[in-house]
Amino acid sequence: MFNDKVVIVTGGARGIGKVISQCFRDEGAHVCVIDKLANDYFVGDLAEKQVLYDFSEKVINQYGRVDYLINNAALSMGGIEDCSWEDFNYVLHTGVTAPFMLTKLLKDYFTEGAAIVDISSTRDRMSQPNTESYTAAKGGISALTHALAVSLSGKVRVNAVSPGWIDTEDNQWEEADKAQHSAGRVGTSRDIANMVLFLCSDKAGFITGENITVDGGMTKLMIYHDDHGWQYGKDEPDEKTDH
Repeated sequence: MFNDKVVIVTGGARGIGKVISQCFRDEGAHVCVIDKLANDYFVGDLAEKQVLYDFSEKVINQYGRVDYLINNAALSMGGIEDCSWEDFNYVLHTGVTAPFMLTKLLKDYFTEGAAIVDISSTRDRMSQPNTESYTAAKGGISALTHALAVSLSGKVRVNAVSPGWIDTEDNQWEEADKAQHSAGRVGTSRDIANMVLFLCSDKAGFITGENITVDGGMTKLMIYHDDHGWQYGKDEPDEKTDH
């Protein structure tokens, strides 16, 4: 399906990005990874403007076209308690500015039927304490997705995938962890890769501007005391109240 296609994967040297890259390679695609970590294509920091120009130039000089852009790279540098001005903006440069600029630099080289898939997160709508840098970036990429889908209508389909709890290291989980998911298990990187490849395929040809949640149903499950392995602290009230 993806034989001889040119695919860019940011943050493709580990975790979800690495699995996405391998899945495309298994389908015969040419995969151009950019990551700060060692990889076989391009090592560089997406937060740096010149790196984006240099990387884009390399891809175009080598292939002359782009079929799919997967904006996966992201990081967290904390939040309201410990994140500095510089750190907050670094996270946004990596997670929002870089996807925008890569799209802009490659705009004239996308092929017919091209697609962009942005990796967002269910944290674009829910949070833990002190996670503002990551959450803001994921909220930004979610909004950027539908904006670009409108701007690039008729030329490039643009969608996002919002993973939930994804195990990237093949850990063993307690039954209570699995029970939080209506699917009965914690997610894997392959679950996200499968959706990315689907959104790039012709089968998704009428889907654009969407943010598809892949979280095993976790964000749909309302949890009270003693539900699904969860308990309040012993000093907390045991009453169930709607909210």
